[in-house]
Amino acid sequence: MIALRRVADTDLPTLFTHQLDAAACHMAAFTSDDPTDRAAFDAHWAKILAKDTVIVRTVIVRDSAGPEQVAGHIASFMRGDEREVTYWIGREFWGKGVATRALQGLLDEVKDRPIFGRAAADNAPSIRVLLKCGFIEDRRERGFANARSCEIEEVVMVLD
Repeated sequence: MIALRRVADTDLPTLFTHQLDAAACHMAAFTSDDPTDRAAFDAHWAKILAKDTVIVRTVIVRDSAGPEQVAGHIASFMRGDEREVTYWIGREFWGKGVATRALQGLLDEVKDRPIFGRAAADNAPSIRVLLKCGFIEDRRERGFANARSCEIEEVVMVLD
């Protein structure tokens, strides 16, 4: 079972560990300047959690055979005048529908439309999550991807 809940301070070490995964960083592409910088991570999260325009949730996986696990996080925030979604799921939960169910849950909570989602153009799994939740391609943009140290194409998707 997948559940969303408010982010607790005790979730942050797991969320930090998720961003240390080199393969996940490459896939996400648009990461912080230095994913290994814990002080920068903590400052970033303090800012996120203090903003009333940001809705951020911890993604929890509950399994009848064991305790709940922090699978990642999902959020909605304002980029200019557009509301966006973003998510990061730990690699051990990839391919199990966790991101899709988490996004469906967040979309049930965040009713603003249109709402946008972005993914590196070669991040097929993330694009697939957005498509499963009803997003369609709106446009493509180019931007500098810290995790790849170069400019890449990004797909911007929208749910009306």
